[in-house]
Amino acid sequence: MALSFPNYSSSSPSNLPSPSSFKHHQRTTPSSILSSQNSFRHRFLKWVSIQSAKNQNLNAVCMQEALPSNETLKKLKDRSLPFAPPEECGNVVGFSTGKEECTVSITVVGASGDLAKKKIFPALFALYYEDCLPKHFTIFGYARSKMTDAELRNMVSKTLTCRIDKRENCSEKMNQFLKRCFYHSGQYDSEEHFVELDQKLKEHEAGRITNRLFYLSIPPNIFIDVVKCAGLSASSSNGWTRVIIEKPFGRDSESSAALTRGLKQYLEEDQIFRIDHYLGKELVENISVLRFSNLLFEPLWSRQYIRNMQFIFSEDFGTEGRGGYFDSYGIIRDIMQNHLLQILALFAMETPVSLDAEDIRNEKVKVLRSMRPLQLENVVIGQYRSHTKNGVTYAGYVDDKMVPKDSLTPTFAAAALFIDNARWDGVPFLMKAGKALHTRRAEIRVQFRHVPGSLYKKSFGKDLDQATNELVIRVQPDEAIYLKINNKVPGLGMRLDRSDLYLHYAARYSKEIPDAYERLLLDAIQGERRLFIRSDELDAAWKLFTPLLKELEEKKITPELYPFGSRGPVRAHYLAEKYNVQWGDLSTEHVHG
Repeated sequence: MALSFPNYSSSSPSNLPSPSSFKHHQRTTPSSILSSQNSFRHRFLKWVSIQSAKNQNLNAVCMQEALPSNETLKKLKDRSLPFAPPEECGNVVGFSTGKEECTVSITVVGASGDLAKKKIFPALFALYYEDCLPKHFTIFGYARSKMTDAELRNMVSKTLTCRIDKRENCSEKMNQFLKRCFYHSGQYDSEEHFVELDQKLKEHEAGRITNRLFYLSIPPNIFIDVVKCAGLSASSSNGWTRVIIEKPFGRDSESSAALTRGLKQYLEEDQIFRIDHYLGKELVENISVLRFSNLLFEPLWSRQYIRNMQFIFSEDFGTEGRGGYFDSYGIIRDIMQNHLLQILALFAMETPVSLDAEDIRNEKVKVLRSMRPLQLENVVIGQYRSHTKNGVTYAGYVDDKMVPKDSLTPTFAAAALFIDNARWDGVPFLMKAGKALHTRRAEIRVQFRHVPGSLYKKSFGKDLDQATNELVIRVQPDEAIYLKINNKVPGLGMRLDRSDLYLHYAARYSKEIPDAYERLLLDAIQGERRLFIRSDELDAAWKLFTPLLKELEEKKITPELYPFGSRGPVRAHYLAEKYNVQWGDLSTEHVHG
């Protein structure tokens, strides 16, 4: 990531940018800031003059950001929060400061939970296995459970695999990684326990410039407690401090805003990394490449040529022990308001000024603010019931012991959304998400308009949908991109067929696709924010769904029941038909590869 500054002369200190023109990641006592400003300005001026001459880039992992504003200093003084002036790291290309090396300390808060065991630790090991982590790093697990370092390592080792490229030295790399893993037991609301964690971190940081990343793999109701304790007692004294938080980010606009306010008492916006793991998936990452680097698609990307877009998410299993959590949120909050809406925004946004995180997120926010709030008439909800198939009985949603028998929480939802701007006016964006359906899939389908005055209309009969060009991006499983086109079947007669131009990732690329958590963890370490959700983006998303969610709950709308393993509620088909659309996943497609 390149930084550019005006060419300030060291002989003109009065021209130095004011402290308020910089953001900060790290904190120490306000008095230390005031006493160190003069030395910082001297070092900063020296850096600027050399940087202007050499026009080099900072290393993203060790890049430090600058001095806080006077207003922030006053707020920090009132709260006595830790904050520190920045230190140069020494790995600036073409520039040596003579300072210590950087180190990154990663603390997984909630280390004994399933997410940490199944996703976070394996992702960190995969990054280490691929030599993507810094030379100096330490991983700490933090949770209430009593556990030794050895017990943590034993727990973590059971989930690690050397799946990436199946290279040699797997056991050796695994042992080296586990030696970097440690554990500290403590309460989530105890500053004393976080002080103890801070001391342990310092022992491993060994006087280097310290960058600290906290991954909150815990329920949302204790986010603020942990952020407070970490901010006051365990943030970096001379490097950056960043916090990754998992969804759900509230239940509606009000609770989401309250969570954001609570977090911002102790963190700046650019320290908060709201993770949506779907944005880290390879095919989702490829959306902007597909759109903005192929002349074939960009001119067609509007209401003139696109008839509808569909965002489909289905699972072939039920809540499976998560019924208690799921019942308080439901499929709309769990999948549609975040995963599918984020993908929609990437698909529909205008071309950003650059690939910079803020430019991309600015365009996504514009899309979300242009969308109509969801209306009940454009939504179908359902709930799966028990079903017996081939002698096997599958339990219904309310059969889960953690779910109330009279629960109206939807396990399926379909919705039609609209973007009121010049590019997309009138184009239906259809979403569908559900559990206990007939198949597991996540895909995006772009259905193009029929060819006006088609010469071959008779060859396709009355069903013109059979002749519709369609771009399909299959996010999971078996990642692929294919484009449905019409062509003539070989022979003496004139018979048409719809075939696929097909990119199957497993066949085209021998390298295994990284897990989404690997990409997102690496981005957080490097300070790359484009795949993380900004607070105004979150606000705009909740404004679309909150009125609908309140209406469903206040009116106690009863979801349509559908059998476990079916295609979902029948009314979902009527919703699509209302806009002269057919769900793309209902057709029987050739299985590729």
